[in-house]
Amino acid sequence: MFQNLDVFRTAMAMARHAGMQQAFSSQNIANADTPGYRARELPEFGETLRDSMMGQRASRERHLNGSNGRSVDISERRDALDPNGNTVSLEQEMVTAVDAKRQHDRALAIYRSNLSILRASLGR
Repeated sequence: MFQNLDVFRTAMAMARHAGMQQAFSSQNIANADTPGYRARELPEFGETLRDSMMGQRASRERHLNGSNGRSVDISERRDALDPNGNTVSLEQEMVTAVDAKRQHDRALAIYRSNLSILRASLGR
């Protein structure tokens, strides 16, 4: 029932995006000393949401022209190359990890708030 409401779907997508960003950030930190490693990052949530809402949407995996919203463009960071070819900045990864945590907390707050409103409207 809750998956059909756009606000819940958006909150779940925001939490999922924050989790993916946290995973990429921890992977980048783990490879901070690996020679030639390129830091990976996700685009901002607003960009991914805008892209998924534009154009056709697929309701099944085998639809030809639509997208099911699962594809995200992962980019490699090319700036600030270390002498060993690594592009991981620990300071930037710490900021990214904190931002992902805030985004996840925001998504959970939106979900809880709208769930409270829905329960109040149903009289429970």
